[in-house]
Formats: sequence, C-alpha cells, structure tokens
Amino acid sequence: MTAAPERTPQGTAEPEYELWEPLDPDVAGVFRGLPAEDLAYRDRARAFVQDEVRPVIDGYWDRADYPLELAARLGELDLLRDGVDVPGFPEQSLLAASLATMELSRGDGSIATIVAVQGGLALRSVALCGSEEQCDRWLAPLAHGTELGAFALTEPTHGSDSVSLETRARAVDDEHGAGYVIDGHKKWIGSGSVGRVAVVWARGDDGQVQGFLVPQDAPGYRATTIEGKISLRAIWQAHIELDGVRVPASARMPRANSFKDTARVLQATRLGVAWSALGQATAVYETAVLYAKQRVQFGRPLAASQIVQSRLSAMLSSLTSLQTLLMQLTRAEEAGELSGPGASLGKYTATRAARTMAADARDLLGGNGILLENRVARHFADIEALHTYEGTETVQALIIGREITGFSAFA
Repeated sequence: MTAAPERTPQGTAEPEYELWEPLDPDVAGVFRGLPAEDLAYRDRARAFVQDEVRPVIDGYWDRADYPLELAARLGELDLLRDGVDVPGFPEQSLLAASLATMELSRGDGSIATIVAVQGGLALRSVALCGSEEQCDRWLAPLAHGTELGAFALTEPTHGSDSVSLETRARAVDDEHGAGYVIDGHKKWIGSGSVGRVAVVWARGDDGQVQGFLVPQDAPGYRATTIEGKISLRAIWQAHIELDGVRVPASARMPRANSFKDTARVLQATRLGVAWSALGQATAVYETAVLYAKQRVQFGRPLAASQIVQSRLSAMLSSLTSLQTLLMQLTRAEEAGELSGPGASLGKYTATRAARTMAADARDLLGGNGILLENRVARHFADIEALHTYEGTETVQALIIGREITGFSAFA
C-alpha cells in the first residue's frame, strides 16, 4: 500500500515580531549631556523593564494580578522614591526620578503607577506632612518597598472635586485615650487592599481637611479590590469603607491641616504623570516603528509605504515636542519656578498626545494591535487611566484657563 504524500500547509507562517527594542528617539538632543547620576536611574529602570518586567507583565495584566515581587524589586533597586529625600538613601534629583518614571512607564503603566502611589503619594505625604516620629517609622520601609502604602483621597462621589470630600475624623478623648474616629468611603485607592498603611484624608472637627496614617488592618477598615477594570490591570485599586476606625492622636499628620497641604502632594506628582505619559508614548512609537519594519504586506514592509512614514513622522513630532516641554517644566520645578497651571499644562499636553499616538499605533498594527503580546494594546488601555487620574483633562483645562483669563469656571 502506497503511503499518502505529506501535505505542506499553504501560505506563510507569521513571524514572531520583536517589538521591545529601545530606539531612544531623541532627534532634538533633549537627553544628551545629562548628569551621569541621573542617567544611572534611567538605565537601572530600563534594565529592570527589559529583564524583569518584559517576560511576565502580559500574564499579570491579563489575570488582573498584582506583581508584589516586582514592587519589592523596585524598592531593592531604589526606584520607589519618586525623588523624595529619605535618610540613608542617596540623593535623587527630580530629573532622575522623572527619567526613571519614563522608563518604567515605557515598560508598563501599572508598574509605573505602583511607584506613583508608593513614592509619589504615600511616601511624599509622610515626608511633607508627617511628624518626625512618623517619618522615622515610615519613610525607609516605604522607600525599600518592604511595606506598601496607599493614598486615600478620592471618594465614590468626589473624584475631580476631591476638595469636597465627606470622610470625617472626629476627635475623641475617653477611656481609650485621645484619638480620632474616622468614618467614610474612599474609591480607586491604589494598594489600599494589599498594603500596610493608608494615608487617609478626612475632614476634621474644624471643617478642614486633615491627614491620618491608618493601619490597613485597623478594626473598621474594610477594603475591597475593584474588579472588572480594562486599564491598569496589574495594580489593585480598592473601595475602602471606614466604619468607626479608631486611631490614636499620634496618627494625625501635624503638617496636614487643610486641602492646600493635600494639593502640595498632588502638584508635586502631576509632572510625574506627564513623564509617565511620555514613557508610554515612547513605547507605542517604538512598537509602531519596529512593527512597520518587520510586517510585510503587498510584497513590501509597511515601513516602505508613504502613508506609514507620514504617520510615524507625526508620532515622532509629538514625541519630540513632549520631550522638550517636559524637560523645560522639570528644570523650572527644580528651580522652584513651576506654577500649578504649568504642571497642569504638562499633564494636559502629555496625556492628550499619548492617547493620540496610542490610537495611531494600534491602528497601524491592524488586528495584531489588540494582542497583548504585541505591546500596544496594554498601553492603549493604560493611557486611558493615566489621562484621568490626578486630575482629568477637564480639570487641568480649567486650571490652565483660569490662569489664562483670570476667571474661575469651576462652578
């Protein structure tokens, strides 16, 4: 009996695309000649992304799982501080922190958000508003990543208008001693269900916003991880119920006495959000360029098409503009000259540009653009959250508009 001939599948198998190579797009020389100590943080963050984040992040993102071991590694690599001075740690300039944020965001939005929550918000709140004892207790563990912190400001009915928060902290002095009883709800609180401490912002008896360091295992503190997210899936945010949470008087941060003190923390992180947008914009640009060179259609690489080159040129133009703007704003901040509207302009411009670039990159990849393995889909989704948190586009526009016109249009 004659054996049947072997059948050869028709068509050509699709190649495996290599889409993570850093291209370092810097046609204006924005990053040339920077101090070696600042570049060291950037390079360490890049190596972490390439060696440790890249192999596993799609799985964490797909499962909506929190990579706690990567959070700990960030602390080991001194990438958690977001430029906050902590005794026993080397000096980290604002530029160094910004470059690290850019590189971490280039790897993944959730990883960068872990730093934004831990260093930018929780650690910075303690450093700016805490007592000497609170700083001694919390700064080093938060910087090392041995304990996770949360920043509990946003409420279910107060997001953009967080200044109107309703969580209450009532002063008490009874048989248990002097302290506070906190009642309220918080929402979208990063690390609020997996951390050790939460910086809770509440309205005191005098009606002013005050800050408290609340253990996450305190009786009455109930945190539920928010499920069903389509963005920032590799970091957990929580809905927190504070039901008669009793804390001692020592839990109150003595330099957090009004929403102006809260706003100091937020303004310091707003520029970091812009750098994060730049990092994600860099990622989608790199992916689009690499894919266009490797993907063959109609007998030639996509990169050989006029329309593709036109779109890549537009993306590079946006990227270069962002690099130039954010570097200038960072220099202004380091000199103590950056205004609140200036920080808002950075965030407003960067996230808008990143959204457009992500949409273009996703479209350029065609059907492959919705696959996690091809990188763009994750950033496409994560930029949506970045565009919203720490002040929506509308809020930033109103801050900028008030500066332009002299009129407040918030009400």
